Amino acid sequence: QVHLVESGGGLVQPGGSLRLSCAASGSIFSINAMGWYRQAPGKQRELVAAITSGGSTNYGDSVKGRFSISRDNAKNTVYLQMNSLKPEDTAVYYCNADRVLVVAGTYEYDYWGQGTQVTVSS
Repeated sequence: QVHLVESGGGLVQPGGSLRLSCAASGSIFSINAMGWYRQAPGKQRELVAAITSGGSTNYGDSVKGRFSISRDNAKNTVYLQMNSLKPEDTAVYYCNADRVLVVAGTYEYDYWGQGTQVTVSS
């Protein structure tokens, strides 16, 4: 079993910054892809950013140039640096881990954290 725990959410003023962290724990050998998704009230969950174990990244169009994703493979942790935040960035942010190689030698897919609230407001 794999558990994801997010931290770093909160209330920030427009133009401010926040850094989210997500640590994966369990019987993990490696994680192929880790990422961040968000869901605002009344909207579908959307990709914010994702990163592979090799460092390839992918960003949602609305956050390109403002957000940066990184990871520490040794710690099974992914980070999301959010700069120039806008009110429309307000959402619950979810961490995702996909194609996880566990110590049993099998792959497991699509784990989610419990979410962390990010609110951008003056």
